[in-house]
Amino acid sequence: MAEKTAAKKTTKKRATAKAKKNLVIVESPSKAKTIEKYLGTNYKVVASIGHIRDLPKSQMGVDIENDYEPRYINIRGKGDIIKGLKKEAKAAKRVYLASDPDREGEAIAWHLSHILDLDLESGENRVVFNEITKDAVKEAFKHPRQIKMNLVDAQQARRILDRLVGYSISPILWKKVKKGLSAGRVQSVALGLVIDREKEIQAFEPDEYWTIDTEFKKGAKKFKANFYGVDGEKLELPDNETVQSVMKRLQIKDDFAISDVTAKERKRNPQPPFTTSTMQQTANTQLNFRTRKTMMAAQQLYEGINLGGKEGTVGLITYMRTDSTRISDTAKNEASLFIHEEYGDEYAALKPVESKLQEGAQDAHEAIRPTSVFRTPASLKDKLTSDQFRLYQLIWSRFVASQMTPEILDTMRVTIEQNGVQFRANGSKTKFPGFTKAYPAAKEKDNVLPDLTVGDAVALVNSNPEQHFTQPPARYTEAALVKALEENGVGRPSTYAATIEVIQKRNYVRIDTKKFVPTELGEMVQDTVRQFFPEIANIKFTAKVEDELDQVENGQENWVQVIDDFFKPFSKELEKAETEMERIVIKDELAGYNCEVCGAPMLVKMGRYGKFHACSRFPDCRNTKTIVEEIGLTCPKCGIGQVVERKTKRGRTFYGCSRYPDCDFVAWDKPNEHTLADGTTPKVEDQADSAKEAAVTEA
Repeated sequence: MAEKTAAKKTTKKRATAKAKKNLVIVESPSKAKTIEKYLGTNYKVVASIGHIRDLPKSQMGVDIENDYEPRYINIRGKGDIIKGLKKEAKAAKRVYLASDPDREGEAIAWHLSHILDLDLESGENRVVFNEITKDAVKEAFKHPRQIKMNLVDAQQARRILDRLVGYSISPILWKKVKKGLSAGRVQSVALGLVIDREKEIQAFEPDEYWTIDTEFKKGAKKFKANFYGVDGEKLELPDNETVQSVMKRLQIKDDFAISDVTAKERKRNPQPPFTTSTMQQTANTQLNFRTRKTMMAAQQLYEGINLGGKEGTVGLITYMRTDSTRISDTAKNEASLFIHEEYGDEYAALKPVESKLQEGAQDAHEAIRPTSVFRTPASLKDKLTSDQFRLYQLIWSRFVASQMTPEILDTMRVTIEQNGVQFRANGSKTKFPGFTKAYPAAKEKDNVLPDLTVGDAVALVNSNPEQHFTQPPARYTEAALVKALEENGVGRPSTYAATIEVIQKRNYVRIDTKKFVPTELGEMVQDTVRQFFPEIANIKFTAKVEDELDQVENGQENWVQVIDDFFKPFSKELEKAETEMERIVIKDELAGYNCEVCGAPMLVKMGRYGKFHACSRFPDCRNTKTIVEEIGLTCPKCGIGQVVERKTKRGRTFYGCSRYPDCDFVAWDKPNEHTLADGTTPKVEDQADSAKEAAVTEA
């Protein structure tokens, strides 16, 4: 009997051991589903839903006296997830940590190791892959490794630095300026760029200059030209007097002669595939995507889309946080095969153009590319949302184009002359489309001139002397601000979306026609930071800190030393600010009308989200009103109300009718006289076509 019982126990133990699965932990549920399908029945894949531990929100959470030791706590609301992960890990045969292949992903894996009490010293449980495809995932699980503490330390140092800055300066701003304000390492630099550009614009003094645009014709073919110079020398046109002296030399009714024709062949090379930053910039300019929207769509494409059929869920692009333009040999070979088959041998580059890495680039991952070039955008259109499709098409086109031959253009420069006065016309025509076959958005428009040779006579159709003034530098668009941050080595592309969102959310900037404009509150905060914490707002200093964090990742710097070198001088600035910073009193202004509730005067007050109207009898009367600014345009939908500027709860500017809710007109971009009732504004060429149609109809 005892023998039978022992045999049953042994059989039960074997069955239990056999039933145990390997546990894989990733960040998101969608990523978990994709990976579990690839790994098969011996693996169970679960999600931590991002970070599970962090510094506490209610306090600094950094022990400054003890080598800046962070005091991590389990994130509120993650209790059930942590409990579930512990249960799964206890029952698992082996635990793998497959969070994203970057510093933050490494830090998530490290926190999970602590929570689950995994072996950090000798345990090889970290798995990384640059793309979520069957082959890449399976290959990665053949080579698990230890957690790289250099990456963890770099991420930890960044988190602690940002906490030391934010939780030290913000309370001073609350006491001295206004509650609810904040300052941070990267956000202060971003805000400073916007403010400095605005100061440049305000200080700008325009210079007068003139142009003489002309139109000539040979036979029935017309073409445009611009004034070049006199007697073979280039001549600037600074004023009307100079223009008139030129015009007096011309015999308008006489023919002009072609004095020079220069024909050349020009090559345009494709751009390299996307990095995070260039993807954000191009999506903003070509697709009108905000940076956060771009990263959300990219995350979805990376983690996996259900394509149905045999493929099921599959990751469509490689990891989207990268500063490298490097491409794997496998991807190059696949692209070459596709280009040969789809476009022909002459379109496949024998040696694709390679760009130099940006200074400070980590080159940890490949560029952003499709996981399979054979998944064309057209073949996936019905499987993707509109945002996913448009971004995938952009990524796919850019990558395929980068492996193709140059576009070849036939160019012609023509000099037209009469009485020593010269005009020039430039024309171009595509001879061979090259990479633009896959990336039509990058194609230059043809500007075909008539067949012209030296000595030909052409007639002047019209000439238009026009006065101009030099323009100030443009305000930053989101794409331009991202580019400026990257060029200055500030932050990292993965942080730009959050940085831009913070300065908007705090009402330090507002958006006007897709460009950033600093608010009065933003300028007030930045002036204070620059006065008392000059290095925090200093671009070069912030870039130097980023370089030091990179050195921590590479094992060349100790993270504690990097923080100590920063904090010691910073702590002296804090002491000085506490004692010397005077309280800034933001005075209320009269709004110019009385409260409709109690009759007392209404005031203009400054809040954390900008200015608003409030009753002067507050708190006895709590009547408040949002300030709406008319833009001087009648509503295109109802024709009665005025278009006013409004803000969403997230601080994003939009435009609506003053008669809302009776009229529901709304537009994201600032309307003008061409804006339609649905809030859209036709493109310039469409406006010109409409004007022509109207003129014909009227005639």
